[in-house]
Amino acid sequence: MIIGVPREIKTHENRVALLPGGVMQFKKNGHSVLIEKDAGKGSGFSDEMYLEAGAEIVENVDDIWQQADMIMKVKEPIEPEYSRMREGQVLFTYLHFAASRDLTEAVVKSKCIAIAYETVEKADRSLPLLIPMSEVAGRMAAQEGAKYLEKPMGGRGILMGGIPGVPPAKVIVLGGGIVGVNAAKIAAGMGAYTTILDINIPRLRYLDDVMPKNVNTLFSNEANIRKLLPDTDLVIGGVLKPGAKAPHLITREMLSLLKPGTVLVDVAIDQGGCFETSKPTTHDKPVYVVDDVVHYCVANMPGAVPFTSTMGLTNVTLPYAVQIANEGWKKALKGNIELLKGLNIADGKIVYKDVADAFGMEYTPVEEVF
Repeated sequence: MIIGVPREIKTHENRVALLPGGVMQFKKNGHSVLIEKDAGKGSGFSDEMYLEAGAEIVENVDDIWQQADMIMKVKEPIEPEYSRMREGQVLFTYLHFAASRDLTEAVVKSKCIAIAYETVEKADRSLPLLIPMSEVAGRMAAQEGAKYLEKPMGGRGILMGGIPGVPPAKVIVLGGGIVGVNAAKIAAGMGAYTTILDINIPRLRYLDDVMPKNVNTLFSNEANIRKLLPDTDLVIGGVLKPGAKAPHLITREMLSLLKPGTVLVDVAIDQGGCFETSKPTTHDKPVYVVDDVVHYCVANMPGAVPFTSTMGLTNVTLPYAVQIANEGWKKALKGNIELLKGLNIADGKIVYKDVADAFGMEYTPVEEVF
């Protein structure tokens, strides 16, 4: 199989989908790898490193899309890439279809085989290809929230950890999953008084046992969220429904409960956002203000720390990618239920129900595309 790795073109997206070591693994299994010139530069991996590993460096990205049997990316294709996708080609990347009807329709039209990192799922319901980036984004959420609480950045002028005689910031973390735990860990480590909300009582019991003493747990419902908001400095949204649109836990009307200069960080923005007033932003222009509340909604947060992110991501994606290359997508997915759950669209048919439901589009059971 020919594996193609184009350079990411989303704003300030410096990650790359494959390391030189991954090239060596593909070559060892008899495959060819095409890397777009400078694709790894932002993450610290030069063209020379890929050449030494056995890849071919290609200057024209269209040549990669035309020749590759499988395209490996980090972020979902954006509009300039829509026309490059083609029938029968495997697209293995983060896709987050439920957040974009345009992307969903473009992939359906292309008839490519779209396998989404974020819905590959193990028997224990964990999401192995999402976890590393959720860890990065969760930790960054507290870091970015602390920065934008500074007065020159538009925030209230609150120091996360306070000082002796002055209380620390109060932080709400919506969601007790990977994002939430990592966000709470960093916020608490900075000294903030932190509350994690979740609807899973066993999960809350676990978090109550393992989190630092300055982390409180609370059952998530509208009444409890409303009660916390007036005394909160930073809200981090980390809720996730795999493959589906995120629920709006804070509405536009609820912003009136917040103090001016409060910061909202929406890590769920890839899935549509968990605040009603959220809209995707970029690292160039990461924030905007609604009703005196600062919104940070960067849709590719881990792209700001590409060395860490690329290493973490490729550690987990490579074994699945090699299996697809070795066996072909049909045999690989039939033999690996984890990969099968990653299949969202194939041959112009939506086979992941939450994606179809998000836009009222036709759903096809996955068995019908084999």
